[in-house]
Amino acid sequence: MCGRYAVTTDPALLAAEIDAEDETEGTALDVPGFNVAPTTNIVAVVARHPREAPADPATRRLRAMRWGLLPHWQKTLSGPPLFNARAESVSEKPAFRTAVKNKRCLIPMDGWYEWQVLDPEAKKPRKQPTYLTPVDGTRMYIAGLWSVWRPADAGPDVPPTLSATVLTTDSVGPLRAVHDRMPLVLTPDAFDAWLDPDGPVDPALLRPPALEVAERIEIRPVSALVNAVANTGPELIERVEPGSEPGQLSLL
Repeated sequence: MCGRYAVTTDPALLAAEIDAEDETEGTALDVPGFNVAPTTNIVAVVARHPREAPADPATRRLRAMRWGLLPHWQKTLSGPPLFNARAESVSEKPAFRTAVKNKRCLIPMDGWYEWQVLDPEAKKPRKQPTYLTPVDGTRMYIAGLWSVWRPADAGPDVPPTLSATVLTTDSVGPLRAVHDRMPLVLTPDAFDAWLDPDGPVDPALLRPPALEVAERIEIRPVSALVNAVANTGPELIERVEPGSEPGQLSLL
């Protein structure tokens, strides 16, 4: 789940919103965008100490990352992208247990897409494209993990690849009707603890969000245009009543 999302704010404005230094300038990004997909370059928020003054406090930075975490021990870029990870098991999974210790990030989203199964008992169940977004038009920040990767034969001048994954958790409240999993939405009071590069993760931060967080998220049926990654534009997040366009209810 959460294999597609939208974020429509320029990185410089995101940096100002979250009081972070924008380090994405000059990098190729696939955001802002209305149909962000795995293996593309996204924006993530991290907290790091200055390299030239490691004793100074960590500060927030906005960095470009490949969506699909690459464990440091992976030999090549090939293979299924690890674009999400279950929050319940990241501390045990070999691909994520190193990152969860001190490479935690926030991934800004306006909303994410889900394909709701409408008739699961049917011989050919149908899926309804759905956009989940705050009812008040604000942004969400999703818990994520990141890594630094470079090929084993890379020379010292080859820059590393930064990559990230989205954490998911059990769906809460009305969102259960769409899917049994959802991105782990964090509230602003949890940002500093989550991003802290010096301390272990607080297990409480890996739990599903509070019911009131889920109740502030709109469940919006949208166009089947979102099914194709090549489609990207504001029409993808507009409400389209179920069954009102050809192909909107797609077969599995």
